Amino acid sequence: MEHQAHHKHQTVRDQVTSSPVQPAHNAHHAHHHDEHSGHGVMHEGHLTMMRNRFFVVLPLTILVVLYSPMIQTWMGFTMPQFPGSDWIAPVVGSFIFFYGGMPFLTMARDELRLRQPGMMTLISLAIIAAYVYSIAIFLFPPAPMTEMGGAPPMMDFFWELATLIAVMLLGHWIELRSVGQAQGALRELAKLLPDTAERLLPSGATETVPVTQLRAGELILIRPGASIPADGIVTEGESSVNESMMTGESRPVKKTTSSRVIGGTVNGSGSLRVTLDQVGENTALAGIMRLVEDAQKSPSRAQTLAQRAAFYLTIIAIVAAALTLIGWLVFTGNVSEAIKNMVTVLVIACPHALGLAVPLVVAISTTLSARNGLLVRQRLALESAKDLNTIIFDKTGTLTKGEQGVAQIAVAGMAEDEALRIAAGLEGDSEHMIARAIREYAQKRGVTPASVRSFESLAGRGVRAVVDGASYFIGGPRLLEQLALNVPSALQSAREGAEAAGQSVIYLTNEGNVLALFAIADIIREESREAVQKLHEMGLKVAMLTGDSEPVARAVARDLNIDTYFAQVLPEHKADKVRELQRGGDKVAMVGDGVNDAPALATADVGIAVGAGTDVAIESAGIILVRSNPLDIVKIVKLSRATYGKMIQNLIWATGYNVVAIPLAMGVLAPFGITLDPAVGAVFMSLSTVIVAFNAQLLRRLDLSTA
Repeated sequence: MEHQAHHKHQTVRDQVTSSPVQPAHNAHHAHHHDEHSGHGVMHEGHLTMMRNRFFVVLPLTILVVLYSPMIQTWMGFTMPQFPGSDWIAPVVGSFIFFYGGMPFLTMARDELRLRQPGMMTLISLAIIAAYVYSIAIFLFPPAPMTEMGGAPPMMDFFWELATLIAVMLLGHWIELRSVGQAQGALRELAKLLPDTAERLLPSGATETVPVTQLRAGELILIRPGASIPADGIVTEGESSVNESMMTGESRPVKKTTSSRVIGGTVNGSGSLRVTLDQVGENTALAGIMRLVEDAQKSPSRAQTLAQRAAFYLTIIAIVAAALTLIGWLVFTGNVSEAIKNMVTVLVIACPHALGLAVPLVVAISTTLSARNGLLVRQRLALESAKDLNTIIFDKTGTLTKGEQGVAQIAVAGMAEDEALRIAAGLEGDSEHMIARAIREYAQKRGVTPASVRSFESLAGRGVRAVVDGASYFIGGPRLLEQLALNVPSALQSAREGAEAAGQSVIYLTNEGNVLALFAIADIIREESREAVQKLHEMGLKVAMLTGDSEPVARAVARDLNIDTYFAQVLPEHKADKVRELQRGGDKVAMVGDGVNDAPALATADVGIAVGAGTDVAIESAGIILVRSNPLDIVKIVKLSRATYGKMIQNLIWATGYNVVAIPLAMGVLAPFGITLDPAVGAVFMSLSTVIVAFNAQLLRRLDLSTA
């Protein structure tokens, strides 16, 4: 059991140790590589390897560049000569090729094995061509120029080769760091779990144990300021818990007996005793990380487009390189220039930026959504949210709290607080949901319930008790019938309005008069009005589905300014209403609780489950909201639009760069004296990758807190 528990807990931490982001050329072929060939699985070891090889190659590259005759001629200096100095470029260049270039060669082998030639294939062709040609020129120098009729000299490419590999290592290191930063939020999420916990013994004493040894059903002590190690129920104590890292809720959440706490959140100033019910990989934190990882691996329309573009760009680059080689040989006869320009085409056309354009945005947007309480199960769901024009809300538990509350108080001849004080006192011992609603409303308004005596239950009608020496009654319309009392004119309009809205009406009376009226209803969430307003501001229509009566639905829709509502809809017919709007041309999101709304959630263009709490296994929804907050729907649409915008910007930059760069590398401007060296091409290619990575990182600046 201990081994299993350790495995489960370790699974939670390990789920974010490897990045699920994969470049376009092997996104669908996640497989295990050795240290050098893991370009598809970007992990810390791969990043460290690229960094270390860059710092080994960099000084050697400087040495090769300094001893290059061409560089010395250009810069007007001469390096010290000594026996064997002519061998510096080929020997050091060979080491750079095999040591610095080996990661690219190995990854190219994997691409070809998968029959998906891509950026590594192009890089490898470039450095192999440059190296083989340079070694051949060095070992088998051509005949003297005088015997060649003044043909142009044949130069080696050792300094370009070394510079190219150094720049490529640097570019990949920067890329991996960017991807690692995109995963930083998940790593921090994994660190939320403490290493130890205080387990309570039957004797009342505590013992400190590793979190891996915790079992469901055990009682633990959470001290003030401590992280909560697993999910459970508060059995004793009162405190406020910071859940912002899990739900995006900025305010501390009050916890009392029977409240649920989530592993990874931070306790406030109170002490809590918690009975665990979910540990290890069954906790909400583990479930959230699984969802995030699955979402980053799930397909995306933009990702598919990038994959196809990268594949065709690879083919175009190889053809363009071949045409460049042939063209320069035919028109100039200069082998060195022909090979140099061919290598430049291969390097500059590498679809590196294209391969990074979408996956990095996916990584950042998914972690950003998780940090804001939006759990994306399907990438297509978040991607499709940008096209929505209608949001359908289930009423109960989504726009409303799904619990009874006091919607209105009307009084005749006494103050509201006094009526509430007496009513809360009369309802003090009842567990009926209406009685509980009145007590909770009194508590919210800071009204202390009156002390009562001579309590008497009136079966089916209400209750009677004595307060401050006078008899009072509280109950529904049947109570008035029994007491033969009429509703006074001062309360008539309030009663009619409550009945028209489908609200339950409770009366407070004495033996001769009706003193107050309480309208009881399913309370609308405070956030619902703002959510509907902001959705309207974003150009979206809002609809509502409910099984409640027409008057109730009409009242809620009018109160929230909802465009369309459907009343008295059975759960099995909710999907039909979604289809009805879709047939009218609407792109529809359905927002519900994921249980009786499952068919509608699955039918909608985007299914969004709210009120999930710690249950992250709602299969019918593409997106799950940790909180039951309608405002989070605004966040989804805002994030979807921003994410799509970044994807398109990156794709335009990555493809547009190649449209300009490839012809330039082929030599279309050579008649005007403008050509590119392979090393310059490598700088341009790496620069495009860095720009795409930087642009994706700007998505982090998106402020969803005001959504």
